[in-house]
Amino acid sequence: MVAQKGRDLLLKVEDGGSFVTVAGLRSKKLSFNAQVVDVTDAQSAGRWRELLGGAGVQRASVSGSGIFKDQASDALVRAAFFAGAILSWELVIPDFGTVAGPFQITALEYSGAHDGELLFDLSLESAGALTFGAL
Repeated sequence: MVAQKGRDLLLKVEDGGSFVTVAGLRSKKLSFNAQVVDVTDAQSAGRWRELLGGAGVQRASVSGSGIFKDQASDALVRAAFFAGAILSWELVIPDFGTVAGPFQITALEYSGAHDGELLFDLSLESAGALTFGAL
């Protein structure tokens, strides 16, 4: 992947059968993690650890921060957080692909200075199998 503009990374949430962009995000981050299952025992080769392939739990985390620009996406995100809902989300990575699946909002923070705009921070954790579609 060649250099890309960070603003082209889009976070979208499903609303009534179609995905809408969460408006006002200035920064976004997607992280993939996999737990390992250590099967090292007394007969393992030397002092090297042995892992059991494909046995760990995989997860994805998404975070973003920004300003409020769109009442509809703000209301949807806020309602999902307070309901503890698991919604379908989509992260569009330009010239790479789309990661989609169920996520739960695990943190929603608001902040602001007396001489600045109101900001929000959002954290999501995967809640099921994700799909990847190449662009």
